[in-house]
Amino acid sequence: MSGVKPLKNSSLPKQAQTLADGVTEDIPEAIRDIPALPVVSSGSSGKPGLFWKMLGLALVAFCTALVMNYQFGILAPRSDIPVAQTPIPVVTPSPSASLSSTPPPTSSPTPTTTPTLPDNLLGHLPYQEAPESELKSITADGGHRLRKAAAKAYQEMEQDARASGVSLVPISTFRSVKDQETIFFEIKAQRGQMATKRAEVSAPPGYSEHHTGYAIDIGDGGRPSTDLNVSFEETPAFQWLKDHAAFHSFELSFPKDNPQGVSYEPWHWRFVGDRDSLETFYKARNRKEN
Repeated sequence: MSGVKPLKNSSLPKQAQTLADGVTEDIPEAIRDIPALPVVSSGSSGKPGLFWKMLGLALVAFCTALVMNYQFGILAPRSDIPVAQTPIPVVTPSPSASLSSTPPPTSSPTPTTTPTLPDNLLGHLPYQEAPESELKSITADGGHRLRKAAAKAYQEMEQDARASGVSLVPISTFRSVKDQETIFFEIKAQRGQMATKRAEVSAPPGYSEHHTGYAIDIGDGGRPSTDLNVSFEETPAFQWLKDHAAFHSFELSFPKDNPQGVSYEPWHWRFVGDRDSLETFYKARNRKEN
């Protein structure tokens, strides 16, 4: 205890000095021998705060840089950032599934070609020339021929008319295209007629009903002066034909005001007693009307 000096201070009052001396004497020696701790200067106490401030600023700057890079790609382009892609499974169809899902091929219909015929000419319709093998004579001299069905029907009609006292006389029957050329062009030239005027009473070659073997010009045996004349309508033959021709499948080809515009021909009749004859004339008429 000799190492501890009593606290002396002249500035203290005497009573306080006495008390201090007493306290010193009461402190154990071990305690009194503890060395004094160094006093830390107040000037170094601000360094830890500055460190944390700098660290906080660095963290803020780092976070800001991350945000800017994410929004605008400042530090690195977005393409450099790997993106995880989920693989798309590929399903391979089985052969049976492929066959069932594939629609059967549809076959397009084969277009049918309709033979084209020339248009009407000067009001007359085109007709094909009857084959020679289909023609049959209706007179003893063989000068007048019709298709077999038409020839048979006309001969029966002529007999019925004769039984009624009427004489039917064939004037013109089947004509070839060559025959029609003579009738149309040569007579037109002889009379000095225009083609349109000639077509009113005679068809151009290739456009005459006489080519078919179904048409016939009929006269009155008792009135030959009316042959191929409008006055034929006043004869007994025409009156009988008007009342009875339909019973033998004959009809007037060019009545008054006919749609083809051909002059009225009371002597010109045609057979329409079977399918071929009916189609020959009425299909031709339908083509003109359409």
